[in-house]
Amino acid sequence: MKTTYREAIRAGIRDAMERDERVFLMGEDVGAYGGCFAVSLGLFEEFGPERIRDTPLSESGFVGAGIGAALGGMRPIVEIMTVNFSLLALDQIVNNAATLLHMSGGQFNVPLVIRMTTGAGRQLGAQHSHSLEGWYAHIPGLRILAPATLEDARGMLWTALQDPDPVLIFEHGTLYNMPGEIDDGAGPVDIDTAALRRTGKDVSLITYGGTLPAVLDAAEQLAEEGIDAEVLDLRTLRPLDDAAILASVGHTHRAVVVDEGWRSGSISAEISARITETAFYDLDAPVGRVCSAEVPLPYAKHLELAALPSAGRIVAAAREVTGKGG
Repeated sequence: MKTTYREAIRAGIRDAMERDERVFLMGEDVGAYGGCFAVSLGLFEEFGPERIRDTPLSESGFVGAGIGAALGGMRPIVEIMTVNFSLLALDQIVNNAATLLHMSGGQFNVPLVIRMTTGAGRQLGAQHSHSLEGWYAHIPGLRILAPATLEDARGMLWTALQDPDPVLIFEHGTLYNMPGEIDDGAGPVDIDTAALRRTGKDVSLITYGGTLPAVLDAAEQLAEEGIDAEVLDLRTLRPLDDAAILASVGHTHRAVVVDEGWRSGSISAEISARITETAFYDLDAPVGRVCSAEVPLPYAKHLELAALPSAGRIVAAAREVTGKGG
């Protein structure tokens, strides 16, 4: 059936709520308004105010309530409007949700799912254009997901709700309108392994989430230049699928990591380090990286686009590590 990334997420929420009466959605404007990004549009009418719950403008408050509900046996889905607002709940996420299992000696799980919009590319200014999923991937006790396809947008949620520990799902804002076809019977998907989106022999392009379309575009352009690029979609940033990363690099012997986060201290730096530590002798060139410019993201469209990873910059990085094209 034809759908969009936004509608696929909504279908995933609906499916989870129909499967399990303990599942409910809470967040700012998720009810009658239908969500800031229209993900929950219509769910309030279907499931009512007890299960589609509008919250006050207090991220620390409603994330804390979600943690409490999870400890009490519910399966809450907490929506944080955009990733920058999650900073207001950082104490709840990092010091409570991520640590309670360990600090209780294994007595208390926190089966909580937190969804939030991430990324730039929509002219929302520096305060609303962050890509902070790499920050959260630094924290033990959390699982970090970044769905980039319709199937993952729909199917990751149910699998995440089965996890006994807190799961954070980062939905890139530029993907919400992405159209496509999805099988009518599409259901839960694996959240443990990366996905090979394109096979190739010359260079591994490693990415996730909102940068996947640009990477696939770059791979097509590289093919026209005679460079056969493999595209690996990480899907899960914590825990990273080291086996898939190393298998791809072992096959192509070159890698470019594409990450919308800033270069310094980024998830791309971690991936590069793991490749170098574990597969150094498989490499025929240093690992390349394409990240956002190290500036607060500009509002002006042409400056914003210049600051973000683009197909052109990815192509240039692949040319450099392969020594081909150009």
